[in-house]
Amino acid sequence: MSGATVGSLLGARGAGSGLEADLLAGSAGLDRHIVLPYIQKTGLALAGFDEYLRSGRVLVFGESEIRFLEKMNSETRIGSLRRLFGRDLPCVLVTNGFEAPAEMIAEAERTGVPVLRTHLATPIAIARLTAHLEDTLAPREILHGVLMDILGLGVFISGDSGIGKSECALDLVVRGHRLVADDTVEVRCRAQSMLIGACPELTRNHIEIRGLGLINVGDLFGISATRASKRVELVVQLERWEAGREYDRLGLDTELHDMLGVKVPLIRMPVAPGRNLAMLVEVAARNQLLRSRGRHAAKLLAERLERRLETLAERDGDDEL
Repeated sequence: MSGATVGSLLGARGAGSGLEADLLAGSAGLDRHIVLPYIQKTGLALAGFDEYLRSGRVLVFGESEIRFLEKMNSETRIGSLRRLFGRDLPCVLVTNGFEAPAEMIAEAERTGVPVLRTHLATPIAIARLTAHLEDTLAPREILHGVLMDILGLGVFISGDSGIGKSECALDLVVRGHRLVADDTVEVRCRAQSMLIGACPELTRNHIEIRGLGLINVGDLFGISATRASKRVELVVQLERWEAGREYDRLGLDTELHDMLGVKVPLIRMPVAPGRNLAMLVEVAARNQLLRSRGRHAAKLLAERLERRLETLAERDGDDEL
């Protein structure tokens, strides 16, 4: 079963979540999996309407839930908690540093459902846990290519092995842009629409150049020449030049590349002797930034040409009259 384990939210392993959570009970269930990043609150479940609770999602107990439990008599409290813990929950998170009722601790030990406690306020705990789980559970894919930060735009450069991706990346670094990853790029999709690319820890800051071997970009050009991750907003695909093949010369149509179900603008860049790839990729990034702001050069020129032709046609019509 895929997902994040409850144990990963505790101790040093859970430092990335920012929860600073402690385990109160249910240590036997630390290997339970959280499969959805969205938490759930008990709401009316404590009053018996628990059929809408979903397995695989963390259940949060804030001040209102704890106070509601305190107003119940022991028998009613046991029955309510027994229904909740029978819903195949990965864990229960108690916020605001509240003490969990003794009946909750006993039910957690009986069912093996961990009960965690954080001193954070409920809204902050929910926000941090959701952000952590969205990142941890995001769909991931390992891609072959180079990821660069060019003028703040994340550009993924793809192409066949040996076509010149790494040399292009090195030239872009020399021109003042930043390397994210070379050869192996780990891309994850957050919020179903945001692609974040990063480099595996082992090869971070390194580029492989045929004839030179591995070089450390951070050591050669300074730490400002690299970054750990970047959102992917443009794909430039390098292709070997083929004589007789028709290439796009106007750029009126926007081609898209599917990456983890997200459509990303794609530019096919033919590679031929004498072409300065780094300069062309930089210009492609600049042009994409303009397009994202509504300045599409090819479409503006086509519209201007169409208006000129319409004016000439009207003038010729008047002359005939």
